Amino acid sequence: MSHFFKVKTLDEVLALRQQFLPTDFETVDISASFSRILAKDLTAPRDLPGFRRATMDGFAVNAAATFGASESTPAWLEIQGSISMGRVPDFELAPGRAARIATGGMLPRGADAVVMVEHTQTIDDTSVEIYKSVAPLQHVIDADEDFRSGDVVLPAGTFIRPQEAGLAAGMGFSTLSVHRVPTVGIISTGDEIIPIDQEPSPGRIRDINSYTLSGFVHEAHATAVRYGITKDDPDRLRAVCEKALARTDMVLISGGSSVGTRDFTVEVLSALPDTRILVHGMSVSPGKPTILAKSGSTPVWGLPGQVVSAMVVMKMVVMPFLNRIQGYGAPRPLVRVPAKLTRNVASAQGRRDFIRVTLTDGPDGLAAKPVLGKSGLIRTMVHADGLLDIKENLEGLEKNTWTRVILL
Repeated sequence: MSHFFKVKTLDEVLALRQQFLPTDFETVDISASFSRILAKDLTAPRDLPGFRRATMDGFAVNAAATFGASESTPAWLEIQGSISMGRVPDFELAPGRAARIATGGMLPRGADAVVMVEHTQTIDDTSVEIYKSVAPLQHVIDADEDFRSGDVVLPAGTFIRPQEAGLAAGMGFSTLSVHRVPTVGIISTGDEIIPIDQEPSPGRIRDINSYTLSGFVHEAHATAVRYGITKDDPDRLRAVCEKALARTDMVLISGGSSVGTRDFTVEVLSALPDTRILVHGMSVSPGKPTILAKSGSTPVWGLPGQVVSAMVVMKMVVMPFLNRIQGYGAPRPLVRVPAKLTRNVASAQGRRDFIRVTLTDGPDGLAAKPVLGKSGLIRTMVHADGLLDIKENLEGLEKNTWTRVILL
């Protein structure tokens, strides 16, 4: 037990994620690529859009022919023709001429700008007056303005949103190489834990953690598998751990990580083949008695049994490791908003504190009000809008201090 509670800082724990590798990759149809993580750089095979295109309805012109044009002294240009959508113009624009064009149309050779139709007046079928000058490439997207051929348009590790899928489609990619969606096994432990469809007798509590943890996993676009409730029996815990390790890419065990005669998660993990304990204790509150083990290449977490502690550790510590396994180039950034504290907040120096807060509109921005309550009260998380992160070198924050709140 020499490894017990040699606490690490949060930054030291997060640095350990480099010891774990992303999942392997597979090829999927682009229509199934949303929320997946790109496994290989996506390189532009051609310029995008590939031709000069109009961004306004109007007239394609050579910008120099409009210089000095105004409502009092309009430029007069001869209409050379019209450009059909989706067609390559079959003429080159001659000096002193213009061509009708619609948004998205391809500019003819000799044209480098578009005059908006609102700034023109057609005199007859063959001539138009221009009432406002335009600069070169005004109201025009150049042939390589979006991306150039050979550019890395999406690096490996990119989370694919609708816009990334649209870009890949625009480049002509019908399939993408993405990381396999990781599966996270979730095990609840404790003689006092019962299934949610049972009525708790005195001293018993329904299983909360496996559902809250599953929610975090699903929110991260990974797959959660619940392995039910395991009683305080080392052999049974070892058996379910071995089952989960054989089938998942990460294992979460809630409960059994604190000091106590019946808390034996660390012993069970230490006894597993090719497994070593990396962390047993963090200088974080809530969440100090957190375990991280590496079994083969799989991370195994022993999370506190207290529901709030388990959720805070999941949000602040486990998620970056899950991002790493998913294949992200970097952990997904936490969304932080500025807010002013409504009261003094105490903290212990040398420990990273995460305080639950509610956010309300104040006279000069958001106001952060601490949610009071012990770590075993789930209502403190239900009522919270975010977490106040107090660093190790601080002894708290004073009322009216501006800070940045991590959104939940």
